[in-house]
Amino acid sequence: MIRAWLTQHGFVFFLTLKRLISTPVTSLLSIIVMGIALSLPAGIYVLMQNLQVISGQTADSPQISLFLKLDMTQDSIEKVNQRLEENPQIQTIQFIPKDVALQQLQQSAGLTDITASLMRNPLPDAFVIHTLENSTEALEQLRTVIQSWPEIEHVQFDSVWIERLNALLDLARFAVLMLATLLSIAIIAIMFNTIRLQILTKRDEIEISKLIGATDSFIQRPFLYFGAIQGLAGGATAWLIMALAIRTLNEELVALAQLYRIDLQLQHLSSADSISLLFFSAWLGWLGARISVASHLWQIEPK
Repeated sequence: MIRAWLTQHGFVFFLTLKRLISTPVTSLLSIIVMGIALSLPAGIYVLMQNLQVISGQTADSPQISLFLKLDMTQDSIEKVNQRLEENPQIQTIQFIPKDVALQQLQQSAGLTDITASLMRNPLPDAFVIHTLENSTEALEQLRTVIQSWPEIEHVQFDSVWIERLNALLDLARFAVLMLATLLSIAIIAIMFNTIRLQILTKRDEIEISKLIGATDSFIQRPFLYFGAIQGLAGGATAWLIMALAIRTLNEELVALAQLYRIDLQLQHLSSADSISLLFFSAWLGWLGARISVASHLWQIEPK
C-alpha cells in the first residue's frame, strides 16, 4: 500500500518536473521573479544579522565605569574587585588607579600645566568592566546593584548606542516582516494565476480524467507539485542572488575593514535559515497552487 502510494507520487513528481522543463522560458521567468521577490526580505534579514555581529566588533561588549569614593583603602578596593569577580554578568575587569587616571588625563587633554599645580590628585580609583549582556534592562539592573555598594561613589555607562542599535534592529525586523508579507502575497498571486492558466489549457484532459473516474486529489496533485517545485526553485534562486551579492559586497569592504582594523566580512544565511527559506518558498508555491485549484478546478465538469 505504502509502496504503491510512493510510486504514484513519484510518477506525478517526475511528470510535473518534465512539464516544467518543457516550457523553459516561462518557467525560468517565473522562478526569477519569485527569487528576486524572496531575496529582498531575506537580504534585509542577512544584513540585520551581520549588523549585530559587526556592532559587537566595533563597540565591543557594553562598558561600565565604577568610580570609587576618595581615599579608599586597599582592602576596600580588593573587596570591590572580589564582588565583581563573583558576578556572573561581568566578562572582564580592569582596575585603573587614580595616579594612572591622572596621567591619562594629562596625555589626552593636554592639561599637564594645570594638573601639575594641583596639591593632590582629585581623581578617584576606578574599575572598568565589560558585561556579557547588552540589554538596557540588564545593564540598568547591574548599575543599580553596584551603586548600592558603600565603596562606590558613581556608576556610569553609555546606553545610548545600545538603545540606538536595538531601535534600528527593531525597525529592521518590522521591515522584514512587512516586506516578506507583501511579497509572499505577490508570490501566491503569481502562482495562482499560473495554475489558473494551466487548468484552462488542460480543461479537456481534466474532463476526460473525471469521466474515467479520477478523484479530485489525483487531478489536483500535479498542479500542487508544480507550485511547490516552482516555489522551491524560487527560494534556491533567492539564495544564489544573496550569495552573489554578499560576495560582491565583501570584495568592496576589504579597504573599509583595513581602515577600522576589524573583520568586516558579511556572512551568508546559516544552514538552518537556508533550509527555512527553501521550505517557506516551496510552501508559498504550494499554497498559491492550492488556492487556484480550489477556486477553478471544481468549475470543470464532464459534459
